[in-house]
Amino acid sequence: MTMLPKKSLAEDAQEVFRAIALIKLGARMQALESELTLSRDRMVRIYREAKGVSPPKGMLPFSADWYMTWLANIHASLFYNAYAFLKHEAGCSHLDALTKGYRLYLEHCEHSGVEAVLDLTRAWTLVRFFDAGMLQLTRCCRCTGKFVAHKHDLQNNVVCGACQPPSRAGKTKKAAALAAALVADPMGDAHAFAESADVASRAV
Repeated sequence: MTMLPKKSLAEDAQEVFRAIALIKLGARMQALESELTLSRDRMVRIYREAKGVSPPKGMLPFSADWYMTWLANIHASLFYNAYAFLKHEAGCSHLDALTKGYRLYLEHCEHSGVEAVLDLTRAWTLVRFFDAGMLQLTRCCRCTGKFVAHKHDLQNNVVCGACQPPSRAGKTKKAAALAAALVADPMGDAHAFAESADVASRAV
């Protein structure tokens, strides 16, 4: 039987810090077990210390259709564009891109004065759907931003939810501010977050 090499104390400490960071952002045990190499018992102990309660039980989101509704699609597109930029352009690892991209998403929502629709579990599941080839980014023909869509949906002459919301959507100031922010920032370009947040704050 081949013995796996033991992790150094530094590597083990980094895993613990990663676990704490994910837990504080709202990670469930399934995400922790998938992303980290710590034992389940240790992660449960870390969760209890970080949150003061035992990890919640229950199934994780399993349908990609949830991300297709108007508001969820805007938020999912905002997060995933940030994640993709951090991973592919900034050279971050998957886990760093996930945590930093989600923090950036939360900061953007807070600055724009809108409630975050995407929790970390939904964000993590979204990335897994992309990795499994179930979802893709499709470019909007109006704002040229990229939004989340099913893998085999049409690619040409399609309009995102921010540019063409449903008839009953966007009736509140906050919803209008979010749409204005995302049109100004083509669906989540990390470089434009600050500018789009200013647009949203002025629109409220």
